[in-house]
Amino acid sequence: MTHHPTTLPLTTDPAQHPAVFAAAFNSGAPDALAQVYEPGALFVPAPGRTATGPDLARASAEFQSLGVPITVHPRHTYVTGDLALLIVDWTIKGTTPDGTDIHLTGTATDIARRSPDGHWRYAIDNPFGTA
Repeated sequence: MTHHPTTLPLTTDPAQHPAVFAAAFNSGAPDALAQVYEPGALFVPAPGRTATGPDLARASAEFQSLGVPITVHPRHTYVTGDLALLIVDWTIKGTTPDGTDIHLTGTATDIARRSPDGHWRYAIDNPFGTA
């Protein structure tokens, strides 16, 4: 994975938020990834497990530290006011720096919220959808 600056542009279009997430994830920079979440956001690192605050940062950094890029394919975007439901197919497939082949896939059910600055950030990031 290529390392990019620790800041990436956010989006004012909720349908583009999954692409912003993928760019932040693929940057390899935990600080960039943290920017796609609103304060108090909830991440579901495994079905039935949740993480917020420092635990969210640790859990998302674990996935990012695999060193394998994520690809995202938004399926549906439903928006009402400042909330958006994002249904996104994703894949993390490749070889980790230690030579391990990895293939993770899922369909996320995510909630994004428009912040006062007009940019969208995850309030809930549930990469395993209904699992």
